[in-house]
Amino acid sequence: MSKPIVAVVGRPNVGKSTFFNKIVGRRVSIVEDTPGVTRDRIYAEAEWRSVPFIMIDTGGIEPDSDDIILSQMRAQAEIAMETASVILFLVDGRAGVTAADREVASMLRRKGKDVILVANKIDTRNLPEDFYDLYELGLGDPVAISAANQLGLGELLDLMMEKFPPEAFEPENEDEIKIAVIGKPNVGKSSLINAFLGENRVIVSDIAGTTRDSIDTPFTYDGEDYLLIDTAGIRRKSKVTGDIEKYSVIRAISAIERCDVCLLVLDAVEGVTEQDKKIAGVAHEAGKGIVVVVNKWDLLTKETNTMRDYEKTVRSELSFMPYAPVLFISVLKNQRLPAVMAMAKHVAESRAMRVSTGQLNSLIADATLMNNPPSDKGRRLKIYYVSQVGVKPPLFTFKINSRELMHFSYARYLENKIREGFGFEGTSIKFVFREKGEKEDV
Repeated sequence: MSKPIVAVVGRPNVGKSTFFNKIVGRRVSIVEDTPGVTRDRIYAEAEWRSVPFIMIDTGGIEPDSDDIILSQMRAQAEIAMETASVILFLVDGRAGVTAADREVASMLRRKGKDVILVANKIDTRNLPEDFYDLYELGLGDPVAISAANQLGLGELLDLMMEKFPPEAFEPENEDEIKIAVIGKPNVGKSSLINAFLGENRVIVSDIAGTTRDSIDTPFTYDGEDYLLIDTAGIRRKSKVTGDIEKYSVIRAISAIERCDVCLLVLDAVEGVTEQDKKIAGVAHEAGKGIVVVVNKWDLLTKETNTMRDYEKTVRSELSFMPYAPVLFISVLKNQRLPAVMAMAKHVAESRAMRVSTGQLNSLIADATLMNNPPSDKGRRLKIYYVSQVGVKPPLFTFKINSRELMHFSYARYLENKIREGFGFEGTSIKFVFREKGEKEDV
């Protein structure tokens, strides 16, 4: 199923962060903490009544201390309107209506998005007098909640689900490889997409204007079915001019969550920027397949080891995802474009690959003989059994004697050995360590 995006919008001090944490804290996706990548988490995966969704806290979008509150609110609301399936507009239910509330409400009404007006900080059944002033915002009946005391959250989430698009409840087409072209603006994403959909391609149909304002294009390439998710379509509709760079991560979240493989497009002239790292970090934490595509390679002056040295720099900057292949292309000169599609297919297959339990345990046994497991105070780590329990991304469970003895460096060693033995190019792989006698998660 396609995960809906729920954006939480509201002025400062209305309780957005408290609300966000209460909702996502119940069922947050397991992610790897990567320092310097997504240090300020502004999104998380949540679930209600077995339906997963992505929640974005716009209050965490890199606030600029030089911006006044209204301009910041305007920018956040614009991003929410572009990205979200449903917008939760939080106001302080005890404080009445403010100028900032009116401005954002006016924008939301004009855009015609599905909006739920949420009056937070209502801790009793007796509604305050100012509560009824919220009707002047023209967004329907306010929903009274108290995020801090967890009052009214269930009713709000039920109402939110009623506004989810139909695809949120539909099973995915497992045979179709979903590719998202991501990256900051002006790196050549649109040109690359147009090249893919050019000559010798059979375009099945164009579906424009989906609930996330991206453009989905099913097409066939070398007999394989693909769905191309074009995040560049979001960029063109934006009215946010001054903060385009800051918010490109938010634009990428929807596409990343829906895809199998991300093509992270970099500008060869600019190199890896901080924004590139943040976008890559989202894809890495989501467990997606990743191919780094360095575009505009024709603009660089080449020497003997230019490509080798450049790739070394890219891998250093994106050190948290050493598994990602790096390709050098020029869309303008039509150089090495078929290699991108071939690699995308290969990475999708790697992400869905299963390894037999016998082969896996044989490899791990050899690895422990070559490099003894760590020990502490005379007690040595023992690995009893390993099995692959999931795909997309590949997930492995290790049955061990002590989780404390499994040092990070040794886990990385085992990951490298698994990659050497079986590949898994382009995809992260996840480990779960369970002690002997420990019950499986339900």
